[in-house]
Amino acid sequence: MNLDHSILTILLLTPLAGAAVLALLPEREGSKTHAAVALVVTLLTFLFTLHLPWHFDYAAAPGTFQFEKNLPWIATPAIHYHVGVDGLSMWLIVLAGFLAPIGVLASWKAVNKRERLFYTLFLLQQVAMIGVFISLDTFLYYGFWELSLIPMTLLIATFGRTENRRRAAIKFFLYAFIPSAILLVGMLWLYARTGTFDLPKLTALAAAHAISPNNHALWLCSLAFLVAFAVKVPVFPLHGWLSENIQEAPTAAVMVLAGKLGLYSILRFSFGIFPEQSHAVAPLMLALGAIGIVYGSLMALVQNDLKKLAAFSTLAHVSFVILGIFTFTVAGLDGGTFQILNESLAGAALFVLMGLLYERYGSYDMRDYGGLAVRHPWMVTMFLITTFAAIGLPMLNGFVGEFLILSGTMQSYVMHHVLWTVIATTGVILSASYMLWMIQRVFYGPLGLRAEEVKGWDLTAREHLELWPFAALFLILGVASPYWMKAIDTYGTIVATKPDTMAPGEIKHIETETYRTTGTAFMDPALGAAAQGKPTPPVNKGARY
Repeated sequence: MNLDHSILTILLLTPLAGAAVLALLPEREGSKTHAAVALVVTLLTFLFTLHLPWHFDYAAAPGTFQFEKNLPWIATPAIHYHVGVDGLSMWLIVLAGFLAPIGVLASWKAVNKRERLFYTLFLLQQVAMIGVFISLDTFLYYGFWELSLIPMTLLIATFGRTENRRRAAIKFFLYAFIPSAILLVGMLWLYARTGTFDLPKLTALAAAHAISPNNHALWLCSLAFLVAFAVKVPVFPLHGWLSENIQEAPTAAVMVLAGKLGLYSILRFSFGIFPEQSHAVAPLMLALGAIGIVYGSLMALVQNDLKKLAAFSTLAHVSFVILGIFTFTVAGLDGGTFQILNESLAGAALFVLMGLLYERYGSYDMRDYGGLAVRHPWMVTMFLITTFAAIGLPMLNGFVGEFLILSGTMQSYVMHHVLWTVIATTGVILSASYMLWMIQRVFYGPLGLRAEEVKGWDLTAREHLELWPFAALFLILGVASPYWMKAIDTYGTIVATKPDTMAPGEIKHIETETYRTTGTAFMDPALGAAAQGKPTPPVNKGARY
């Protein structure tokens, strides 16, 4: 077996082995052995993730999986160890690998007690995230999805900032676990109807309308999937757990708390297994996305607590992604997927910076600060770079994602799409307002009471090492975004088009253009038949490309 065939298994086993080693290492007070081992393991995992974009076949047919491994695991029910990546999941795996060593560095001074437990849980969380991104068997996926709840809940309950940490952890667990139980029922129903947990097979059956003739049951199953994922995102108004948990969670945990897993799952499973139901619910999701942008931005604008501001800012930014992906346009899907990376990077950098402020002054209340720009020139520089990336300054990464999302929303066929575009655009203005207002209150004006009482310090060498990779990526993703889009677009193009909603004339135009540009007729017999006015073969009805 070459590395391409086993790289995904290696990505799973590396942090898992690291967690096992950490759990066995004796704990000594004042020793940073566990942090050092966790840093080595996460850096090694990150290096392994870079194999994926380096060896990814960007010319492969859209909809195909690479680095695939499919081994029988359990005979009855038919569960396979089936893993693989495509343009949707590849960069998310690299993102998870990149954020892990940053999380360890951010925890270097913040976590001084029970380090063995902290770093063991942190590595298990990374195992769960990578497992979610690579699983192509829905039962295997569900195992990693549920695994992600346990380390995060324990991290919040054990290492939370205040006495409310256990309450916040319980709330997070219940919000995530109850919809996940319903998700499991939906997966079992799908297995009962199809006899498989294999995602590519389920997607092919969905394209052929062969999962079930009972539309009501399909609707209920699609809602079971969507609600479980929407809570994890979170989609407005299912965000009741977000603010409290972001306030309590340690920096390394909060960097991966919201957004990535839920948004990826909607794109992969809801859109793949329930394409028609996803299109039908798109008007509602676009409305919730636009409302979430404005609601999150307005709530962030009136906060005094930095963590609360970051929580509502997160809600606004993930709502932007929801708005983009439910347009079902190429621009919207590409922009939404790209914005998952942008939101994760900008949010992680912001949480790291807020954690550094807390280490120095012991407060997240903006009213305690003021005038810190003179005392911390490097810190204010990093805050400003992160702010500009988050609000979508041209040349930085946030601008690309937001522009594509708004362009895709304007092109969408969904009712009132112009209205939702206009409403969402106000979020761009509001995000600039609350982020720049935060910079003004914390770093400029007269010194606050806490800043006068406590003599802080500017960024150390370790903190520079944490933050400069973010600054570099903000610029690189903004200037060289086509490199990332090469992979992302292979997913967006197959989801954005739904042939059974197109008129024969439109299909004929696509077939003609395909022949003109490639010299070959379109491969799908359903499209060819429709273009000629012939009956569409039932087996390919609803096929997507």
